[in-house]
Amino acid sequence: MTPGFNRRRAIKATLGSLLGSGVGQCAAATTTGPSSEITVWAWDVNFNAAVMQDAAKRYAAKHPGFSVKVVDMAKSDLEQKLQIALASGVSRSLPDIVLIEDYNAPKYLRSFRGAFEPLSGRVNHAGFAKYKVDLMTVDGKVYGIPFDTGVTALYYRKDILASAGFAEKDLEGITWDRYIEIGKAVVAATNKKMICINPFDNGLLRAMVQSGGRWYFDKDGKLDIRGNPALRATLDIQARMVKAGIIKPSTNWAEWVGAINRGDVATVVAGPWVTASIKAEKKQSGLWGVVPMPSLGVPGAVNVSNDGGSSWYVLSSSKSKAQAVDFLGQVFANDLQFYQEILLSRGAMGSLLAARSGPAYSAPDAFFGGARIWQQLSDYVSKVPSVNYGAFTAEAGAAVNAQLPALMRGTSTDKVIDAIHTQLASQVR
Repeated sequence: MTPGFNRRRAIKATLGSLLGSGVGQCAAATTTGPSSEITVWAWDVNFNAAVMQDAAKRYAAKHPGFSVKVVDMAKSDLEQKLQIALASGVSRSLPDIVLIEDYNAPKYLRSFRGAFEPLSGRVNHAGFAKYKVDLMTVDGKVYGIPFDTGVTALYYRKDILASAGFAEKDLEGITWDRYIEIGKAVVAATNKKMICINPFDNGLLRAMVQSGGRWYFDKDGKLDIRGNPALRATLDIQARMVKAGIIKPSTNWAEWVGAINRGDVATVVAGPWVTASIKAEKKQSGLWGVVPMPSLGVPGAVNVSNDGGSSWYVLSSSKSKAQAVDFLGQVFANDLQFYQEILLSRGAMGSLLAARSGPAYSAPDAFFGGARIWQQLSDYVSKVPSVNYGAFTAEAGAAVNAQLPALMRGTSTDKVIDAIHTQLASQVR
């Protein structure tokens, strides 16, 4: 689920002939262990919980008697319950499987050693996007099964850009410096803003920093604020976008989506979860395109990043952990047709790279002028930089969010960086 925003509703599509070929049937052998009910904690009944139930049905077809009980709750409530249970050592209240947002996974894995079942050698992780596997690896052991990706892209309105004299080729492989130049030309020619940003949310900033191959912490988990070229470049760029007058501010999800659907802005930089919201305004069919996001232009920076995503973890205390592992391995690590179905029916873009070869990913999308946008987005996944989210990403996000309004008002980047560092240094020990 995307941080700072509610998960969008499922993409409406008909499976029809796209899935008739039977591509990617589950490759794992059927096991003969005891069938049982597996309890899963997750959030969003229309997305994560629904996908888990879809997975359970596929597994149950080969394992009669198997079922999944999904306990759906708000993400914040799930995180609080998980934290309390793990900290208290009372495992009887824990589920067999839990969904954890990728940004928070390192915190749980490092803070509660032994609480999660290691899956190295039991599940083939080689087929997943590397950045997803890296974030769930501790001391050489891999925990969890990667699920959805938040791989980012630049969604753009063809008609608005064309009115300012720009085409798709003018947006491909650009830096944020060039993006600002284009944005100023768009505002002058169309009176439309280039992008909508919530000054109280660090979602875009976070994606920009990761595109530079850095995070708020270094590879060893130590604070990396001062002297971080990706963070400095990101803050500088956002400050310059404000001065250039190309930003339309918003304060919540509804305002943000509203600006997109009304045509108030020419571009959106976000993960694939935004696709459903863009397509909700049917009158804009054929007007949208997708290209890689802009680069920071610093050494090591790329035109790809991540914004959101989560993964499944098996609790070591589970009495059914062997079957829980087998279930996740057979479906989420092997069943390519499953990924075709959940992409079309739920809007869920997984991080199993082999799924890219399936019909759902290669199908043209009329809304995007016939472009194979899911193929495009899936091609970006393997290029997302791996970073160490560390145990204090939530605290880092809060520190950054606290300073974003000041940055927007013109406070210097140096002062903003110092304030972020000071606040985090008192929390990270």
